[in-house]
Amino acid sequence: MSVPRAELGLAALLVHARSVESEEREAFGDLAAAIANDPRVILLRTCHRVELYFTDDGEPARARPPVPALPVGGQRLEGLAAARHLFNVSVGLDSVVVGEDQILHQLRECLSDRRLPAADQCPVDVGSRTSGAVALHPVLERLFQIGLHLGRETRSWREGPPRSLADVALDRAAATAGPLIDRRVLVIGAGRMARLVAIAANRLGAHVLVANRSSDRAAALAWDAAGEPVPFGPDAPLPDVDAIIPAIPARWPLSAAARTALLAGNMPVVDLSSPPALDAATRADLGARYTSVDDLARSPQDEMRTRLRNRFERVLEQAEQEFAGWVSARGSVPAILALSRNAEARRAEELEKLFRRVDLADHERELVEQMTQRLVAGLLHAPLASLREDASGDLDRAARALFAL
Repeated sequence: MSVPRAELGLAALLVHARSVESEEREAFGDLAAAIANDPRVILLRTCHRVELYFTDDGEPARARPPVPALPVGGQRLEGLAAARHLFNVSVGLDSVVVGEDQILHQLRECLSDRRLPAADQCPVDVGSRTSGAVALHPVLERLFQIGLHLGRETRSWREGPPRSLADVALDRAAATAGPLIDRRVLVIGAGRMARLVAIAANRLGAHVLVANRSSDRAAALAWDAAGEPVPFGPDAPLPDVDAIIPAIPARWPLSAAARTALLAGNMPVVDLSSPPALDAATRADLGARYTSVDDLARSPQDEMRTRLRNRFERVLEQAEQEFAGWVSARGSVPAILALSRNAEARRAEELEKLFRRVDLADHERELVEQMTQRLVAGLLHAPLASLREDASGDLDRAARALFAL
């Protein structure tokens, strides 16, 4: 597809758990957050990814957004490749769970309030946050609008019950602890991801225990999951459980006694926090019993039938063409406005000359005004319509030359 103008002005910096460790990913995310309120920038930050989309819109290098350097393992995409990636993210093809709903929620919130995902969306230490909404650059707004439309459309194709990263975490816990029915599962946290885990564990027949810094939130989530709240903090004992799933945006404060009990037991720990809820030494001592959110990101994706994957590919190609066409046509807006302004100025000038020479009644002047407006609109209709659909830029250049714009 030849769309040279659509390739200009858009780029994305991608840092994903598949290739960048959690600590480096979060450090990059904190640097990106410092510029996330710039209208030319939008930041998507979740458990597994930090993605910074930005546009320079043809600005000289010195005026472009001061984006941070990529860590080793990060990726930079330009133009339509960046757009195609965002569309893959929005439909859930870039997720561990194909078509999962959480990423669509996070995209929607990025667009609606221009803030980083809150800690209750996914346990991420967001560091410095933006404060207050700032209107996005039109290219970024259009990109995310198309992505959200795609996400909503493709979710309707779902062939089974929805799954999330919480289900993957519980599957990993069950692989070590055995089936979770009638087993005790400790969920650490009370945000969105912790809620998904607690509700899914209850659905599997597990007895859910919830620990959280806020005892009220722990009690509320435990009630919803038909479980019970347990103490949280550096003095809290480790309850007798069969699996532990932390989902918090900070370290899990373990007392020496709780840490000893954790290491002495055989329960798996599936850590959905980023950065990890457990310190490096405890993670190392747990060995194969510990699974990080990065480990889950590197696990095989859910399988998708060929027919459904082909359907995804078709709709993604259509979205890419739509975005490319919109960006290209947007380049003709200055020519459209200039041509319309020049025509209106010439019309008004000729009318003024006419009215100075001919004495007309008010209603006659109105009739002449209406006739000239229709005449100009009729003459400009075809040229302006062609400019709006100008994907190559050839008509834009021709209009500027022909009408001396």
